[in-house]
Amino acid sequence: MIKSMTGFGKKDAEFSGKKVTVEIKSLNSKQLDLNLKISGVYREKEFELRSLATKEIGRGKVDFSIYMDYSHDDREPIINREIFAAYHRQMINLAKENGIKIKNEPIFQTILKLPDVLKAEKLELIDPEWKVVYEAVLEAINQFNAFRIQEGEALKKDLTARVEAIAQKLEAIEPYEKERIETVRNRLKDAFSELQSQPDPDRFQQELIFYIEKLDVNEEKVRLRNHLKYFISTMNDEDNVGRKLGFIGQEMGREINTLGSKANHAAIQKLVVEMKDELEKIKEQVLNIL
Repeated sequence: MIKSMTGFGKKDAEFSGKKVTVEIKSLNSKQLDLNLKISGVYREKEFELRSLATKEIGRGKVDFSIYMDYSHDDREPIINREIFAAYHRQMINLAKENGIKIKNEPIFQTILKLPDVLKAEKLELIDPEWKVVYEAVLEAINQFNAFRIQEGEALKKDLTARVEAIAQKLEAIEPYEKERIETVRNRLKDAFSELQSQPDPDRFQQELIFYIEKLDVNEEKVRLRNHLKYFISTMNDEDNVGRKLGFIGQEMGREINTLGSKANHAAIQKLVVEMKDELEKIKEQVLNIL
């Protein structure tokens, strides 16, 4: 089974008037690039969340967010009245000493922005709340992985079709190989016929064998077929195969390049170019596989 590195999962949960949303989304990356955004109350669970993400997500550029909506929360901000009054007295006295006239509303807004005027209520994470949030995290991860599997199936179909296309083009080379040998044979005969003296028949056969061996692509064809079969079996039988498929694709490219260098035939060269085009698309898709 293959999975895409592109994924998305989201789960909402509620606890004591708070709506908690867990959202996970990812794109492809060589390693795990985890961007964890969590509300301060859950900061103590950061290590646990990172460990879970590393285990369940594997690779990818991942945005993992847990945020809260306090719209249904009855809590009100707390103003530290003593500090507010102290700031106010000092500002009034400072204004009198310097002959400055001040208005109540602007000074009121200014004081509220000064340090320690608004009390930051320290939120404590309790076990029942974390249990609800953690279950939401697990559900979001399940959705995320289901999305990846679905995308992986689409990638698998596309890759299988492209591998089969390369195999078909490889088979299409065979009829041109015999034609190519005859072309080489006739070319050598024409070259020798222009000589003033007739060549030794044995020498002619030796030269012909030499050129045919240089142009022989049977080994490349056998290796390429094996790579194509290995690519398909790896997709079907293994997990987390993105890197491995990339390596197999590199080996496929070597054999196709060698075929091109030995082609010496316009029709074969065209097929090689088409195989290279399919392989480039395979490489692009493999980058999205976990």
